[in-house]
Amino acid sequence: MRIRGFEKIKAYEHADFPLPERKTAHSAGYDITAAEAVVLAPQAVTLIPTGLKAYMQEDEYLGVHIRSGLAVKHSLGLINGQGIIDADYYNNPANEGHILIAVFNYGREAVAIGKGERVAQGIFYRYLRTDSDAGAALPARTGGIGSTGTK
Repeated sequence: MRIRGFEKIKAYEHADFPLPERKTAHSAGYDITAAEAVVLAPQAVTLIPTGLKAYMQEDEYLGVHIRSGLAVKHSLGLINGQGIIDADYYNNPANEGHILIAVFNYGREAVAIGKGERVAQGIFYRYLRTDSDAGAALPARTGGIGSTGTK
């Protein structure tokens, strides 16, 4: 039985980039790279494709965090502070669970990100539910990025 991990989505299955991995014995985060080169325009949000999807247990999520060196050196940040990839985002019908990194360039100059450059870290977390939520019948996910809570 698979517990948690990363896979390439079909559109990128033959692309040459590594699956996320930890770089040291005590690293919490799995380094996530850009699946293709992108240019981050100043004062704008850009979605960086990773070519990845993540699978995990139903009471877990993948937290996505910008790499600190990239943030400090280039004035970059995630537009939402932290990305949250829910367990049911995996293989959703809208985009197969493709993880896109929403980066805001706070700087005044464009920043080029090369294919294969490490842009974020993914950390798997377990979460808790309230008493009133336990066993609640909730609808299944039908969409991709930004789809929960929409009709």
